[in-house]
Amino acid sequence: MDDIPVQLAPAKVNLALHVTRRREDGYHDLESLVVFADLADELSATAAGTDTLTIGGPFASTLSAGEGNLVSRAVAAFRARWPGAVETGLALHLTKNLPVAAGIGGGSADAAAALRLMASLASQVIPVAELAQLAARLGADVPACLVSAPLVARGVGEVLSPLPQFPACHIVLVNPMIPLATADVFRRLRAHDNYPLPELPSPLTRPAQLGIWLAETRNDLQPPAVKLVPVIGDIVDELAQTQGCILARMSGSGATVFGLFGSSGQAHQAAQVMRASHPDHWVAAAPLLVPQEL
Repeated sequence: MDDIPVQLAPAKVNLALHVTRRREDGYHDLESLVVFADLADELSATAAGTDTLTIGGPFASTLSAGEGNLVSRAVAAFRARWPGAVETGLALHLTKNLPVAAGIGGGSADAAAALRLMASLASQVIPVAELAQLAARLGADVPACLVSAPLVARGVGEVLSPLPQFPACHIVLVNPMIPLATADVFRRLRAHDNYPLPELPSPLTRPAQLGIWLAETRNDLQPPAVKLVPVIGDIVDELAQTQGCILARMSGSGATVFGLFGSSGQAHQAAQVMRASHPDHWVAAAPLLVPQEL
């Protein structure tokens, strides 16, 4: 265990999110087109006598390293499910590069990275399906973050359909540094039985195709989130006006807003515009991760 590879926890972006049903258990069925940006938290580890977690990076101060942290919970859940599979303890270090409570799956991505790390160190083969089942028990977004490639998520987020192709796109993420709790947004959701996503074009290979399809979709959580944090709507409007922006919309339950672009140059130019007008916001630009070759 001398060389433990660093696991990346990429930012999750909901390009479209339709809430289709409120279930009897209080949760909601969703349909969402989910992608991942080449922006990530980083999880590293060294062999140790017992499991510990430290946190560094730009957003370390917003997160506790206690037992409630999703990384610690993921490691504990893995050890409970596969006792002895990873014999030594681990001194884990999370570099928190992504804002917290931002609608880009930071905590879920961190938990998924921890599960991938544990599986890579295990003395036995860990079945992917069983790892995904464990991920679903940790949180609705964790199974998707385990994949970290373009997919359609259904149910509460655990029914996944990875996409075989996806156009090469770039994204700008803007967060006003106002945390937004998912539960607060859902409490203000008016319609719980919206229509599902339209069928995706096949093959889906060009940004223009994606833009046409996205124009027929929405994020049902955006209106209630804007009522809670009105600046979200302002960011959407401003980002939509930048040159080359295919679509601007809120991701997940917010407050992060994304702008979708067909080229790196347009994305980085838009990011410069947003940084200049909002120096107190978190702004980042990156390519989207594409499906891996089989």
